[in-house]
Amino acid sequence: MIGVRTTSGNARRSATGLPSEYARVLHACLAAFLLIGNLSGCSAPVRAPVVSRDHPPLQQQRSARPSVYRVRKGDTLYSIAWRFGIDYASVARWNGIRYPYTIYPGQRLRLTPTTRSRVAETPSVKTPQTRGASSKNKPVVSGKQLSRSSPKGVSSSQTEGKSGSESLKLQWLWPTDGSVVQRFVKGDPVRKGVKIEGRYGTSINAAETGKVVYAGSGLIGYGRLVIIKHNKNYLSAYGYNKKIHVKEGDTVEKGIRIAEMGSDGNGKPMLHFEIRRNGAPVDPLKLLPHRP
Repeated sequence: MIGVRTTSGNARRSATGLPSEYARVLHACLAAFLLIGNLSGCSAPVRAPVVSRDHPPLQQQRSARPSVYRVRKGDTLYSIAWRFGIDYASVARWNGIRYPYTIYPGQRLRLTPTTRSRVAETPSVKTPQTRGASSKNKPVVSGKQLSRSSPKGVSSSQTEGKSGSESLKLQWLWPTDGSVVQRFVKGDPVRKGVKIEGRYGTSINAAETGKVVYAGSGLIGYGRLVIIKHNKNYLSAYGYNKKIHVKEGDTVEKGIRIAEMGSDGNGKPMLHFEIRRNGAPVDPLKLLPHRP
């Protein structure tokens, strides 16, 4: 019978049928195992990442490319193409939009090619008539040809003419002073350019001559951003600016100040600099002059 003392008096058995000393050892081991499991589940809690509303991680802004995009106030053809990683010329071609690529709030742009590259449904894609456009159809891109006051400035018409030359060789300049703290990594959505740490308010200069095709803060993750078109293949972008000194349509000579250095999401004075060829990011360090 279970629990009955034997005549020897030293072999008491537990409800398991094992001697009581063995049962105590077994229970102690089981209790220790459960305690270790509970402690491991409570230790080293994982903290949620700290995200800045002004400069969230770039991977968060890589939303799936829609087939059709509705133009919002402040958009330009270039900024839309930049946001979704598409060549601006392809977007223009798919939608039958010609230079100077004027678009309107509410216009629907196709972001994927079609067999015939037909024009997407839009309120109007025609050039504004002489009687003037209504407030609803006010163009996002004014089409004005503006030039920076510089003795060596290049006119907008000259810039557009040069951009058609495949053989045009660009001679890049460093856009600011500072140290490269993050390098380009091909295929990495977070490292599509370089980050240069400097001093707050330091001058940000055009890395090459070109036309300002975007100046604003509508692209999440870049802060105040300037995009310059250098020819039909190359664009450069300058993010995290404290203040922008140019506007869309301006033509700037390389080395001209276009902005002032601001800060990244961690509060460090920083410039986010990118160069793209036909819509694809390239390594700026392979194009910029070598620094000792």
